[in-house]
Amino acid sequence: MRIAIVGAGGVGGYFGARLAAAGHEVTFVARGRHLEAVRRSGLLVRSPLGDVRTSPGSVVESVADVDGADLVVVAVKLWDTEDVARQLGASKLAGTPVLSLQNGVQKDTVLARRLPAESLLGGACFISAFIEEPGVVRHNGTLQRMVFGARHPSQEPVARQFLQACTEAGIDAEISEDVDRVIWEKYVFLVGHSAATTAVRRPIGVVRSHERTRALLRDVMAETVAVARASGVALAEDFAERQLAFCDTLPADMTSSMHNDLEHGHRLELPWLSGGVAGLADELGVPAPRNRTVADILSPYVDGAPAGA
Repeated sequence: MRIAIVGAGGVGGYFGARLAAAGHEVTFVARGRHLEAVRRSGLLVRSPLGDVRTSPGSVVESVADVDGADLVVVAVKLWDTEDVARQLGASKLAGTPVLSLQNGVQKDTVLARRLPAESLLGGACFISAFIEEPGVVRHNGTLQRMVFGARHPSQEPVARQFLQACTEAGIDAEISEDVDRVIWEKYVFLVGHSAATTAVRRPIGVVRSHERTRALLRDVMAETVAVARASGVALAEDFAERQLAFCDTLPADMTSSMHNDLEHGHRLELPWLSGGVAGLADELGVPAPRNRTVADILSPYVDGAPAGA
């Protein structure tokens, strides 16, 4: 396949490098020092599943520089979604099938403002990975999973083709017939994991082993489930408890990308995570005090480390 990966960070970098190593034609869209390092030496992924390095030059600076693709994978931070949608809509890739692996439940709504709705597949990924230094992505643990699916019959061939590509690349992937439910299921976990690890400033092992922080994790997820159900998404009432049990299976040192961003003084996706839950809860008349408190506590760091910090 010809695959354009918009965003070569932890998610896009990891999955893109695996697909490239399997022989697929992958073009990354990156910027800054990361772009220059990948252009010079290729992208190195360090992983417990085996390291892999892409060939130099497999990266461009802009969506407009991508000649063409069978599939566009969007893996940028959420605040860049509108800009990426605008670039895609004005490029040779307009109308190409698009799969967003971004966090949150509002990503495809933003993309659909600029792109044909019939071009947007649904998808979610499950992985802990981040840029360790320019040109290097670090994969934590062995979890590296994608779930995606067609929202329109015309998308089914490319979904099946991408599943085959992922299988060849050793990526744990599957097609879902109810991908929007999967996106919300991930959102429940993501909001809880990111809120708790970032607010406590420790990995999941610390969070889950202390009674009060474990309760915080559970309550944040339970509020997100309540918002999902109020939105018409058929999540079970005990889904938060099930996700808490899943958190007990994670490596103790696993943390969230938002916690990693906080530690490095980077911008946070908070407005789309706990902040997003609080906003949706207000619209739906559902209480979400735990998510609101997390959003309030972390609000000084949303745009990066505050002055004087």
